[in-house]
Amino acid sequence: MTNQAFETSDIGQICQAISAVTHLHDISDIAKKSGIARVSVYRAFAGERHPNFKTVLSVLDAMGLRLQVRVRRGGRARPARSASSSKLLET
Repeated sequence: MTNQAFETSDIGQICQAISAVTHLHDISDIAKKSGIARVSVYRAFAGERHPNFKTVLSVLDAMGLRLQVRVRRGGRARPARSASSSKLLET
């Protein structure tokens, strides 16, 4: 469900999906592990405003999840020709 939301690139759907996953965990534990107040975790994904990227990463990490960046077919921008830029994708 969360991966499908990320594929849409719709921040509202992404926040809803993360919110649904947070409800499967102890929210107090997520707050403690992420260093974010419990009420702030709820608010971050409630849909009224969008969380910052650090909050998203911290909450996902606290739940034992992580984002993974992959090269996809039909990418929009052409890659640079320098060898150093291709090394960035490898790390």
